[in-house]
Amino acid sequence: MSAFDRLLTATIDHLEDLRNQGVGFVSLSPRTVDELFRRPAVSNASPSLSSNPPMPPRSPSSPVVARRSDPPTDPVVSAPSPAIILPAAGGTLPPPLAPAAKEAAFLALQKRALACTRCPHLASSRKNVVFGVGTPDARLLLVGEAPGADEDEQGEPFVGKAGQLLTKIIQAMGLDRNQVYIANILKCRPDTPGQSAGNRKPTSEEMATCIPFLHEQIDLIRPEVMVALGATAVEGLLGKTSVGVTRLRGHWQTYRGIPLMPTYHPAYLLRNQAPSEKRKVWEDMMTVMTRLKMPISEKQQGYFLTK
Repeated sequence: MSAFDRLLTATIDHLEDLRNQGVGFVSLSPRTVDELFRRPAVSNASPSLSSNPPMPPRSPSSPVVARRSDPPTDPVVSAPSPAIILPAAGGTLPPPLAPAAKEAAFLALQKRALACTRCPHLASSRKNVVFGVGTPDARLLLVGEAPGADEDEQGEPFVGKAGQLLTKIIQAMGLDRNQVYIANILKCRPDTPGQSAGNRKPTSEEMATCIPFLHEQIDLIRPEVMVALGATAVEGLLGKTSVGVTRLRGHWQTYRGIPLMPTYHPAYLLRNQAPSEKRKVWEDMMTVMTRLKMPISEKQQGYFLTK
């Protein structure tokens, strides 16, 4: 058996194991996808592997679409149509773009997101696509779950009560909303048929379909630090985990080489306003500030400490 055949067999076995564990989607970086499509040719005269010429380079802002010339016979599970392969959390970011190219790519991405109808039930019930807000040159990116009613109405993330609390947290750090970038896993409000109010958690299928837009935003923004606000944001960025956000918060994770801090969603603090819970989130934010080499005053260090 050649080296390629051994690698292929091991890959299929691994995918079988993942499927048996209930994993529905496989995340790959754009570079990995390119490598997979370079079909190696095995020569009878030599055990070494060669490959066909590489595929044309892909624009960093373009989605990675799975393509196969033959029907799949292995257990690879694709995302819903269109079959978009998500970047691996442990991969690396693509090379940065020049400022003008970055601006153009960001505008093109926003235009695609605003016209998206991949989830027909969400597209038909939404008032606005909630793309994101802030500067594309942000050092800090905060990611939430999905738009609520206020966000759907205004087309901007985190503008309701939870958003107002997030704004206060950002200001307590010594920043403004226009100095960071705020986005969600989902760009559309999850529909709530039969309900006049309330929200629901996005489904796994909705998250898998929509999150490539966020991945492209991250690739273009290239933040120094990310914050995942709540369990759904952690799941969307890092995949399902058996460890809840209660245990993950305060401990650095990594998204494609970017330090990522999980913490509670501001909505949680609206439900549980105990100073001890507010202090936990604030400690997470001070840890972020330290990573960004931001000064922390004595007053900031004392926020939400009980006497």
